[in-house]
Amino acid sequence: MRVYELAKLLDINNKDLLALLAKLNVSVKTHMSTIDDDTIQLVEDELDKARAGKNKTAKTASKSEVKAPAKPKPSEKNEINEKNETPVKKGADAKSSPSEGRNSEHAPAAKTAAVKHEAAPRPEVQKKLIKIKHGGCVKDLADALGISAGEAVKKLMSAGMMTPASAALNDDILLVLSDACHVDIDWDETKPAAETEKNSSASAAQEKKAAVSGGKSPLRGTHLKPRPPIVTVMGHVDHGKTSLLDAIRKTHVTAREAGGITQHIGASHVMYNGKEIVFLDTPGHEAFTAMRARGAECTDIAVLVVAADDGVMPQTVEAINHAKAAHVPIIVAINKMDKPTANPQQVMQELSGYGLVAEAWGGDTVMVELSAKTGKGVGQLLEMISLVAEMQDLKADPTVSPEGVVIEARLDKGRGPMASIIVQQGTLRTGNYIMFDSCWGKVRAMLNDAGKQVREAGPSTAVEVLGLNGVPQPGEHFVQIKDEKEARDHFAALEDERREKQNNAVKRMTLEDLYSQVQEGQKPVLNLVIKCDVQGTIEAITGSLEKLGTDEVGINIVHAAVGRISESDIMLATASNAIVIGFNVRPENSAQKLAEKENVQIRLYSIIYEIIDDVKAAMEGLLLPDVKENSLGQAEIRKIFKAPKVGKIAGCRVMEGIIKRTSKVRLVRDGIVVWEGSIASIHREKDDVSEVREGFECGMTFVNYQDFHEGDMIEAYELVEEKRTL
Repeated sequence: MRVYELAKLLDINNKDLLALLAKLNVSVKTHMSTIDDDTIQLVEDELDKARAGKNKTAKTASKSEVKAPAKPKPSEKNEINEKNETPVKKGADAKSSPSEGRNSEHAPAAKTAAVKHEAAPRPEVQKKLIKIKHGGCVKDLADALGISAGEAVKKLMSAGMMTPASAALNDDILLVLSDACHVDIDWDETKPAAETEKNSSASAAQEKKAAVSGGKSPLRGTHLKPRPPIVTVMGHVDHGKTSLLDAIRKTHVTAREAGGITQHIGASHVMYNGKEIVFLDTPGHEAFTAMRARGAECTDIAVLVVAADDGVMPQTVEAINHAKAAHVPIIVAINKMDKPTANPQQVMQELSGYGLVAEAWGGDTVMVELSAKTGKGVGQLLEMISLVAEMQDLKADPTVSPEGVVIEARLDKGRGPMASIIVQQGTLRTGNYIMFDSCWGKVRAMLNDAGKQVREAGPSTAVEVLGLNGVPQPGEHFVQIKDEKEARDHFAALEDERREKQNNAVKRMTLEDLYSQVQEGQKPVLNLVIKCDVQGTIEAITGSLEKLGTDEVGINIVHAAVGRISESDIMLATASNAIVIGFNVRPENSAQKLAEKENVQIRLYSIIYEIIDDVKAAMEGLLLPDVKENSLGQAEIRKIFKAPKVGKIAGCRVMEGIIKRTSKVRLVRDGIVVWEGSIASIHREKDDVSEVREGFECGMTFVNYQDFHEGDMIEAYELVEEKRTL
């Protein structure tokens, strides 16, 4: 019997049972380990002893309560007396030695005065302190000093500084004017209250963000309560991840996905034995690496789906690496067991090579054999997920300020920007102001996974939020803020910081840069404008297309955004000579007409495979072909003849292959190439011929070359262009 099964029978927690087994010196690895009948008997006996001891203690306590007299105990009396007497005693002590108190008060002061007198025999005159803000000019400092700007400039000139009134302040100017005016001048490092409050909230958000380096927030608050586990389903494309979720949540998502492939992240809530589980479905196609990484980062448990008839594939390995990097437990679901070619032992053997050893083989990885099509084994998988979640002891405080992670975001034509988020802790309510890395908004409405409106979302709840002022990037962290002003101040400060960095980092053009740009200008570049329905798909498409670029053919994504193809996209494509690619979006009528007028090509897709294949084919068309040399034959010069108006004629015999009049030739003397060029004419028995084959003799003349000798070898060849592929 396994440990978790015994815990279920005895109605105790798995952790408590593991602790009891450790107390009994029974070595078990996890809740999936097996135990024999003797161990089970030991556990039952120990539990019976513990229950008997508890009952005996309870009876003794009840008897002592019945026999206890109703009179106050002596200790209680003493406590009452002490309470009454204590203030009086304290007061008496306080009044008993007033002179002593006065002496004690004045003694330190006298000592300090003596020390000061010794250390500083001459008293210093306290100078007036003036604070000046960074970024000011000399005129600003003159106003603060109560003098004119001209007077300040004169003082600086007398110190040898030729500085105008509009010059920016620095440490030297402050030092000179400080000595000249007999005041202390220092930089004002204090910030306005609004900015301080904004920075504190921003720093708090950054602290939270830094703490969620793996997508998981540090626990806050004292009212920690159990929360549902977040489970990410990962694996290779077409191994049955979405079909498995179909069987779990009794919906049919796969039929709605183009080509039967999951192309967005979806979140759903499932109830099992009265406990809630949140599932994230990640795409298995190789283009969606970033989306799989996000799914692993914000998860508690990773379910790795592997097809029993296919085994470990490239995206399976990638999913294993993502889950290990996020330090989350992995449960392997060996799917498609209903197929006759299913071989679960082979799958287990392949997974063991990546550190996932099944418990049946002495490892610690839970592996469940199932079939999403028939539903067999799905219940066991849910039970394993519940057990692993129970061992993790997942908790969160629903009373703290809400925070979480963006799973997906899109721009809806009717509703505007929408973001699918998971609340990691706290409770998000309608009307709350939330701030992301790139945008903010007031939560106007929240939709759950069934599309119904909800008023609040607690920890481990996935909802779609409306009311944002922009489309956030998937993977961004969000926190709650007080109001709209705080968000505006925060992003205004970010914009100022960005502008300041941009102004400071001005790069001047050099000859080397100019040369490199000219070189790049000679390289053919395929320009693209990409429009998608959701933000996560943009990442996948742009990431895949950028990998296609080579040193000879570049790919330039001019613009990538969420939403329908508009006139501005067509105008941008016209200006940059680009192709417009639309994924699950349609062009507006005006945009379609403008594209026809400007001859801009619009390509619409619903499956990511087709985009990559078509762009790859277009880039291959831009590649310069490979030029290869094809050897045709060899001839030896046996005799040299002279003819009027023609000059020297080489009498040759073809030793091998064929010599064509259109072929290129190479003249070789003693193994060294002395000339390369073309044949002017080939004659055979006074006839002008186009080619001569092996074993025949002929006369040849060459274009602009007559310096050949008897015994020279002529190598004939042709240049063949071959189409290149990426």
